[in-house]
Amino acid sequence: MPDVRFLQIHSLHGYSAALLNRDDSGLAKRMSYGGTTRTRVSSQCLKRHWRMADGAHALQKIDGAAAAVRSRETVTRRVIEPLKDSGHDADTIQAVEAAFQAAVYGDKGDKRSNRQPLLLGEPEVAYLADEARKIVETHAGNPKEAEAAANEWKKNSKANMKELRDNCALPGGIVAALFGRMVTSDVEANIDAAVHVAHAFTVHAEESESDYFTVVDDLQRIDDDAGADHIGETELTSGLFYGYVVLDRGMLLHNLGNDAEMAGSVAERLVHLIATVSPGAKLGPTAPYGYASWILAEAGDRQPRSLAEAFRPECPPLTSEAELKARQHLARLDSVYDVGESRRLMSLDDNASMPEAERLSLAELARWSGNAIRQGKA
Repeated sequence: MPDVRFLQIHSLHGYSAALLNRDDSGLAKRMSYGGTTRTRVSSQCLKRHWRMADGAHALQKIDGAAAAVRSRETVTRRVIEPLKDSGHDADTIQAVEAAFQAAVYGDKGDKRSNRQPLLLGEPEVAYLADEARKIVETHAGNPKEAEAAANEWKKNSKANMKELRDNCALPGGIVAALFGRMVTSDVEANIDAAVHVAHAFTVHAEESESDYFTVVDDLQRIDDDAGADHIGETELTSGLFYGYVVLDRGMLLHNLGNDAEMAGSVAERLVHLIATVSPGAKLGPTAPYGYASWILAEAGDRQPRSLAEAFRPECPPLTSEAELKARQHLARLDSVYDVGESRRLMSLDDNASMPEAERLSLAELARWSGNAIRQGKA
């Protein structure tokens, strides 16, 4: 029974005629691997869908977990607008806004275009809103005094925010605790990610086509010009994607204030989210929903290692073939490095197996993963 420093989650997902993740030109994201062009889904896309999921296994529904919001408008929408809605003096509010925008987004934060979409936890947002409210109420009707007070608060804001973070279990919310955050205007506000997510890619060469479509005007008359009212084209892809996620138990516990029970809940829910939450653009015309056909979870104390190299030479786009490639590669790793992890497998294929891996259902696999992180043993 190894000590658990890391939980590794490998997965295979199949999708057909979808556009899961687009680039700046509207085409599917791609990467070259093993001399072959593959379809890709970025880690940012995957993480966003997992953190935004609102189902039975949503991360925000963990007891004691604080929500978070990523935006360049947090001060505007969550700090300033509530003051206006409450009927406070408009000139006084305006006098303090610049200081709060700069405190959060940097000295040029007074302009929206200069702000980065910053992730703030609800405790931090509530603190900012309360501080602004106190200044506005104290100096109501005196914009100059309010501006001076806001600027004085800004000078001490980093120290005040640090004190908040030091005395709050989840100042950046559950999302920052898992996926980290970078704040260029306040280095001490940075949070290292406890969940490391690789870009998913097809185990085979890309499969894509251009979808030609038309839109017909329902009110078009017989004597109107014949033909479609609109003609368009979009790219659709199909593929079997390999995904890889690592959960760093030590960093997760640190980010959660050493709450082992919450850490276990995070791991359990994350397995469910990886298995069942689909990324996808163009939801209406493609319905890109699918569950994982295969998941391998590994818990141990050695440095994690992906199984991506199993698919460096492309393989046929079949789950059974991809499972075989992963099994053979893992066996080779074990023969050289020995087995250092405890493993559990979920697969839709009754004949699937992996070295030293006990087969479980998804619910059982999730519970096992949660207990491994919760207890530090597997």
